[in-house]
Amino acid sequence: MAPKLMSVEQPLWRALTGYRILAVLYVLGVFFWSYREYSAPVPGGIYLLVLACWTFGTLRNLGSADRCTLPFLVTDIVLGVVGILLSPVVDGHDLVGPTLPSIWVAGPVLAFALKGGWRWAAGASVLVGIANIVERGMITRSTFHNVLLVCVASVAIGYVIEVARASERTLARALQIEAATRERERLARDIHDSVLQVLAMVQRRGTALGGEAAELGRMAGEQEVALRALVSSGVVPEPGRTPTGARRPALTRDGAARTATGPVAEAGTDGTEGTDAAPCDVRALLSSYAGSLVTFVEPGAPVPLPARVATELAAAVGAALDNVAKHAGDGAGGEAHAWVLLEDEPDAVLVTVRDDGPGIPEGRLADAEAEGRMGVALSIRGRLRDLGGTTELVSVPGQGTEVEMRVPKHDN
Repeated sequence: MAPKLMSVEQPLWRALTGYRILAVLYVLGVFFWSYREYSAPVPGGIYLLVLACWTFGTLRNLGSADRCTLPFLVTDIVLGVVGILLSPVVDGHDLVGPTLPSIWVAGPVLAFALKGGWRWAAGASVLVGIANIVERGMITRSTFHNVLLVCVASVAIGYVIEVARASERTLARALQIEAATRERERLARDIHDSVLQVLAMVQRRGTALGGEAAELGRMAGEQEVALRALVSSGVVPEPGRTPTGARRPALTRDGAARTATGPVAEAGTDGTEGTDAAPCDVRALLSSYAGSLVTFVEPGAPVPLPARVATELAAAVGAALDNVAKHAGDGAGGEAHAWVLLEDEPDAVLVTVRDDGPGIPEGRLADAEAEGRMGVALSIRGRLRDLGGTTELVSVPGQGTEVEMRVPKHDN
């Protein structure tokens, strides 16, 4: 499931809604407290009644940037400017001081900032500032201070909003890239565990048989190289075109191909939540790998994991055994024995694959990844990383290789 992004500006819209409610209540309180000091209180009362109705009737318009439309913003700021210009008529003797809308007028300016950024905020601030200067008839110290304060605050908020929106777009794009990369790696694992393994087997067997089979092996080798180049460059089939539960051909110790028709193949994810979440005994999946050259050691009690997690873990073990057969077995000039140890820890499931082969030369894994051979990088480490687990690989020349795969239980 893709992570849900939390909008940075949404809390600001809620804060602006609260500010407008408190501001209109403050304006009404000032008017009724100083009612006797107004020279013409009736027009002021009518205006504040309209202002209060407008404020409470348009609260939903401040729910988001989409709801805060341009007609609403224009009406909002015009209503504030009208109140400022009406103040000399209502307070003819200048006994009250604040304009009729008072601090409420900062609300429309901040709404412009949240909607359109610092440029819209600057324009709205200038308009309110001009209205205040006209209302006073001159530029006084207090008027200039108030106008400057509103202008700086709104422009700063508008700039922060622009930066926040740009950051959200960048984060959304990064999450999309991450999701696409994970999907590409998953598909690459499927390709590596099926098509590439078969092509490599056909190449080896064809070369060994000679004749027409050798030509077939040569063609299979060319296709393997081309497909590895496509996988390593990220050009893979579109999601949904490769079935994730396709049966995976595995290599036996004698180099022949066998199809994993057992639990490993049948427990593949099919996209249904119920199947993926159902508990599955990991022992049943790993036991299908046991054979004359593979010793499987398991605990006496079931080792349950969700089906999807157990299947991916078993597939990673299969990839490790395929590497043993290919690089430490017949393909390396001899037969290597492998041991699969399953351990059920309190907070994790641990699977260790050991072999008595010649080991991995230093730098070989990096060279293989550069050549597009992603057996360890994708089929093993990639799977465990997607499951929230870890992979440790230790190889000593002449003494074999050990791959330790750990999957946490609490994340499943």
